[in-house]
Amino acid sequence: MLFRVTGFAAGSAVLGILIISFLSSAQTPADHPLSEPAAKPDLNGIWQALNTANWDIQPHGPTAGPSAMGAIGAVPPGMGIVEGGDIPYLPKAAATKSENFKNRWSLDPELKCYLPGVPRATYMPFPFQIVQSAGAIMIAYEYAGAVRTINMGKPKEAPVDSWMGWSNGHWEGKTLVVDVTGLNDQTWFDRAGDFHSDALHVVERYAPAGSNVIDYEATIEDPNVFSRPWKISMPLYRHLEKNAQLLEFKCAEFAEELLYGNLRKKPAK
Repeated sequence: MLFRVTGFAAGSAVLGILIISFLSSAQTPADHPLSEPAAKPDLNGIWQALNTANWDIQPHGPTAGPSAMGAIGAVPPGMGIVEGGDIPYLPKAAATKSENFKNRWSLDPELKCYLPGVPRATYMPFPFQIVQSAGAIMIAYEYAGAVRTINMGKPKEAPVDSWMGWSNGHWEGKTLVVDVTGLNDQTWFDRAGDFHSDALHVVERYAPAGSNVIDYEATIEDPNVFSRPWKISMPLYRHLEKNAQLLEFKCAEFAEELLYGNLRKKPAK
């Protein structure tokens, strides 16, 4: 949740400087089509998905987590966000997904505070902020301090693969369409072990459905893992709390024991 936190002034100042720098440097691209309507939807604000897709993007019932965590670790039920319900895995990939599920409490990249990738960053149980200008759009995610910039000018190729990929955007009427490539193969779609390869290609669509709701959908394509493209969709809701702001959740310090505890010379007390 988003609250006004007195002790968070430093973090808020850093984000503010980042946003100001972004807005001042973004320029309208020279090849911006003159035929496009001048008025675009205002997507500025703090948004969040309200679903259980981060646990499992497919329809699922409640299940137990690690016994030591009791009810806190249990998985809540969810209707899923995959259109049609099922993910079209290739046979070999389906076996890998099954193994991922069995070992999810040790393999999920989220446990290690790795950047979440696209589209998972959108429906994690954390808010994110959209900062919109004429030449580019920045999305800052609360989880792990993840950030990506959507190029709204001439499309460019990804220089290298990365956790959050490379985003080229354009407007189709009042819908923001984002083509995401250059994603590495280190992220999952959820905690249930749904995965992809580095051939992943995501096309996102952000369509305003009112002043405080965005209809979000993403088409997933990866010929190394899936037999055909498939789609997820969900509403995103604007945070309306007074003085709402994006707080800081850089979780790396919470994952140090998991990642590096085996390298300690002396056991922790």
